[in-house]
Amino acid sequence: MSEAKIVLGEGPVPARLMLIGEAPGGNEVAQGRPFVGAAGKQLNALLTAAGLERSEIYITNVVKFRISKINPATGREVNRPVRKSELIDGRSELLREITRVNPQMICTLGNSALQGLTGEFELMIGDVHGRVIVREIDGLPRNIFPLYHPASIIYNRLLKEVYEEDLRFLSEQMKHTLMT
Repeated sequence: MSEAKIVLGEGPVPARLMLIGEAPGGNEVAQGRPFVGAAGKQLNALLTAAGLERSEIYITNVVKFRISKINPATGREVNRPVRKSELIDGRSELLREITRVNPQMICTLGNSALQGLTGEFELMIGDVHGRVIVREIDGLPRNIFPLYHPASIIYNRLLKEVYEEDLRFLSEQMKHTLMT
């Protein structure tokens, strides 16, 4: 496997909205930016459809380096599921990042991001997606809006409508935070 390359978050600081994924993949490591591969393209399309501008959003991951293994059949480096210990290890840096970015809304992308942020490893995206939950993060109550990971739509097209509905609701929530 290649040497671990760090992929830092990007976007405005402070930012009203912060998106958190699991870990960078191969494309993200190659370009040094979060969410630029297939899932990133899917995310960009969904954000645009919801009227949200990527340039106004801070985007990062719980784990800042690629989680990978060597595929024995091909000999190529491939992504692997993140371990609970890796999410726990990445959490302290993520909390410092949240303090610095100071978002009004934190949007987690998938189970790993939700669990890594909250430290609640029994919490599942299917139970809480598409609504605001409040958790104490970095000593403050934070609005968290869990979403399925954008890659989930690539593998399960039936989630697209649910995802679009969740993003429309997020967009409305973000409009209301402007007024409060």
